[in-house]
Amino acid sequence: MSNKGRVDSLLEVEKILEDLREKNKTVPIVVEGIRDKESLRKLEIKGKIIIVNRGITLSDFCDQLSMKYSEIIILTDWDRKGGKICSIIIKSLAGRTRCDIEIRKRFAQHTTIKNVEELPSWIENMKMKMGKRMP
Repeated sequence: MSNKGRVDSLLEVEKILEDLREKNKTVPIVVEGIRDKESLRKLEIKGKIIIVNRGITLSDFCDQLSMKYSEIIILTDWDRKGGKICSIIIKSLAGRTRCDIEIRKRFAQHTTIKNVEELPSWIENMKMKMGKRMP
């Protein structure tokens, strides 16, 4: 990737993160596991983050979500399993809770990672390749 491509990707990812921080002030984020949640916290995502893999069925998990939230942000991994979980949640919550997957799609377009937990290191690597360190 050229330096211009890196700059463009990094700037876009930083914009996506800013949009995510803003929306997460009122809308919870759904992630697959604890490491995903920890990675988002490293990126200063301060709102509610809900973990899917908590020992209950996905159906029960979705029922609980629909009782508490009118909208969620789905930020599952970009691998096959993450895509499947995303699809199941969307179908299970149809007509009950709005599912925002725009941020998930935008990250997929502008990064080369497959897991949410890789996001902080991807950003750090991009900044290092451009000669600037992450704060």
